[in-house]
Formats: sequence, structure tokens, C-alpha cells
Amino acid sequence: MNYPMVSNYRKLLLDNTPMVDVRAPIEFITGALPSAVNLPLMIDEERHQVGIRYKNNGQQSAIELGNKLVAGDIKEQRVQAWQTFMVTNPNAVLYCARGGLRSQLSCEWLADIGIACPKVEGGFKSLRGFLYQYLMDYSANQSFNILSGMTGTGKTEIIQQLATGVDLEGAANHKGSSFGRPLDGQPVQIDFENRIALDILKLETELPETKIVLEDESRNIGARNLPHYLADRMAQSSFVVIEMDFEERLERLWQEYVVDRYHKTVAFFGPSGEAEFVRYLRESLLRVEKRLGGLRTQELLASMDSAIAVQHQDNFASHRHWLTALTQEYYDPMYSYQLEKKKELVVFRGNRQDVTNWLTNA
Repeated sequence: MNYPMVSNYRKLLLDNTPMVDVRAPIEFITGALPSAVNLPLMIDEERHQVGIRYKNNGQQSAIELGNKLVAGDIKEQRVQAWQTFMVTNPNAVLYCARGGLRSQLSCEWLADIGIACPKVEGGFKSLRGFLYQYLMDYSANQSFNILSGMTGTGKTEIIQQLATGVDLEGAANHKGSSFGRPLDGQPVQIDFENRIALDILKLETELPETKIVLEDESRNIGARNLPHYLADRMAQSSFVVIEMDFEERLERLWQEYVVDRYHKTVAFFGPSGEAEFVRYLRESLLRVEKRLGGLRTQELLASMDSAIAVQHQDNFASHRHWLTALTQEYYDPMYSYQLEKKKELVVFRGNRQDVTNWLTNA
């Protein structure tokens, strides 16, 4: 029996269509879609057993084993989970890895209880392939406005405020610097790429004649890598540079990476928050030891430890000492070098408000 099938991937993604991903959890965590929920037909061990049977005895034998493993109460529970989701999301679609047997069987079981759920033609592979190809084509044919500036100028804030901005650091869940790692980890690479592609797709659809604004990033944002074709296009685009006094930048960095991070860490970890904050500071500094040199790193660690010892007496003020040295000796020279290489691509410089206004009207 044939069941409804959908293949307009662009519309599915733009509409944030609710999706039931019936792949095993181990497949889901290696890459999925923002609007998908994992309600597997088979859990990891069941999938593993069926895979071995398929390899050794062929498809029909594998199907028989699958029907044996997912039967009775187990089958009823899984169908019930799909039904509950479908009732709440009547426009939902369903997919497996490639649009084959698992999605077909899932649709059959739903049909048995009176639910006609469309399945995605080609499954996750086709949805992922659509986004991958879209971002590659967009990068080949369009350029960006790249928001640049020294560390501490608040580039991400401006990106988030602009109607034309796409937040790469938000997609990576990482602030991009050695001190920028999140409390709750980063998405897997496929999810990161899917998020960027989907954000650009939605923005291009909403504002088709507008040049999208991205933040000046290295090719790596934490443990996630910008697709090479996107990074290459960014390097060839127009640059807009925020200019800001050192003291103002230092204050912003101190607030974000010390004060705010401390309170977030304590809220996230509870009783172990104090120790986790100290670990975060020390590990973040040690990440740039190669650039700073061993001796200078140890000197800044000593300054950091002194600040940690009195942070509740001076409201974290002493942290400004090591942060000043780190910014002047590591971040500023690095950013200055990168900006010098791009000076021929700079189309505007100004303070935060001037840059925001320029990008808004660009």
C-alpha cells in the first residue's frame, strides 16, 4: 500500500513542519532537524540486531526479526507515542534515514489506527542534502556583510539586533573565544550546519534583496567548523568594523566572561558552581598558553588565582588585572593582525551606533 509522500523540502523547512524522526536514538544524536522529535521505531540495540540479520540473511529475514522485536506492548507503546504527537501536531510528517522500510512500516502502523501521516521522500538524507546544497549554492552566488572589530566590541549583540543578521555563534552555542565555551555543550557538526542553512534560507525568503550580515569568525567556533565554502565566501565579502576604546571593551569583557559567567555557572551547577567557575577560568587561559608562552601563562594564572581568592570581597574587580594583560597581549594583537589583512575589504568603520545604522540601511 502506498502512503502520502512529501518532497517539497523547502516548504517543510520554512514552515517549521513538525517531524517525527523514527530513526534510532544513536542516529538522531548524530544529526537531526530543529523541528523534529525522536520517536524511534527501534531503539539502538534492536536496530543493531536487525542490521546484523540483514547483513547475514537478507532483507526479509531482517524484517521478520524487526517484527518480532517490536511487537506486543512494545509496538503499542511506540505507536501510542506517534499518535500522541500527531494529535498535538496534525500537520506532522514522518521520516527515517532514507525514506525506506522504517518510515513505510511506521506509516502502516499509524494507518491501522486511522492516522494517515505523510512520510518524507528520501528521509533525513534528502532533507540534510537539501540544506547542504542550499548553503553551498548560496555561498557560491551571494556575498555577505561581515561585522568585525576587536574583542569586546559586542559584535554578537548587534548581529542579534539586526533584522538581516544570522548568529553563527548562536548556531554553534559558543562565543568563539577561548573563554567562550558554553555550560551545556555544543551541537553536533551536522546540526550546526543545518541551523546556519535554515537561518539563511528563512532570511533570504523573508528579505530576498537584502545582504545578510555575519560576524567575523575564524573557521572554527569552538569545536564546530564553518563549512569551507561559507568560510571562503565570508573571507571575500565586505567588512564593517566597530571601533571602541580599550577601557570600554575591557568592561564589556569583564562583565561577560567574569561576572555574568560566574552567576550563570553557579546557577547551572549549584553547589559545585564555585569550583566549576575556577576550572572554567583556568582551563580557558591554558587554551592560549601556546601563544602566550609558558612563563607568561603562569604569571597570568597567578594573577587569576589572586583575583579568585578575593572575588567576593571586591566584587570581582581584581579579575580586571589578568584580563587587561590577556586582552592587550593576546586578543588585541591577534585581531589587529587579522584586520590588517582584510583592510582592502573594509567598507565602513564607526562606533556601535554608527555601524548598526549603516548595516540597517545597507
